[in-house]
Amino acid sequence: MNARDLGGIRIGDQVVREGMLLRTAHLHDASPEDIRQLSEHYHLRRIFDFRSYPEASLQPDSPVPGAEYLQLPTLDVSAEKESGEAMPEEMWVNLEKHIVRLSFMKLFQEKARDLYPSLILSEFSQLQYAAFLHLILETEEGAVLWHCSQGKDRTGIGAALILGALGANRDTIVRDFDRSNDSYRPLVERLCADVEAAGGGQEEKEVVRAFMGVSVRNFCHALDILEANWGSIPGYLDEQMGIDGQDIQKLRARYLI
Repeated sequence: MNARDLGGIRIGDQVVREGMLLRTAHLHDASPEDIRQLSEHYHLRRIFDFRSYPEASLQPDSPVPGAEYLQLPTLDVSAEKESGEAMPEEMWVNLEKHIVRLSFMKLFQEKARDLYPSLILSEFSQLQYAAFLHLILETEEGAVLWHCSQGKDRTGIGAALILGALGANRDTIVRDFDRSNDSYRPLVERLCADVEAAGGGQEEKEVVRAFMGVSVRNFCHALDILEANWGSIPGYLDEQMGIDGQDIQKLRARYLI
């Protein structure tokens, strides 16, 4: 679900090389043909799973021959549990069943607004994304694939960091992020209609958009925070993740044509 190749995205007078940088939802439901394509066509070498450990255990990835599986949970679930704000993992996995009711909760409205900024600002998240990027730098041959549950939020932040490192402008990064809505639009529209029927307005619908699709509004707010603090994605990568100019040039030489 929601699987795509960053290949073909234009960055200046170059394009991203096809078949190298793959983003998807989880691989639990991957078919035998999906697995064969990833192994034999894409020569997949590393899979990065951004889900929490309990989340991944409920829907474990199907293994891909030749690919190393690495789990890098990018949300600090332990911090939420300590604060008493964590939801059961089973609810996250079956969020569609609960989202209309949850959209009316102020706490959940705040979670929707804070999700993307927290992935940018949290030291826990920064360490996971730093490991992700450094391991990509070490993967000199074959494709890499990263995912979370729906392949949109945590995965989308990972894609934004890569595209920013490759020199993509803000419009290009936002456009790729928004493409996840193409996959989830029918579901989001149906659930927004249910929210409206229950008396909800725009704030409640934005919760649905944020958790069942992607909220471009919230994502742009996160980019505003990043740019206000670090100037640009390359500046953020350098200062917070140790991805310096030499690393950037290595990524561009490998993934741009």
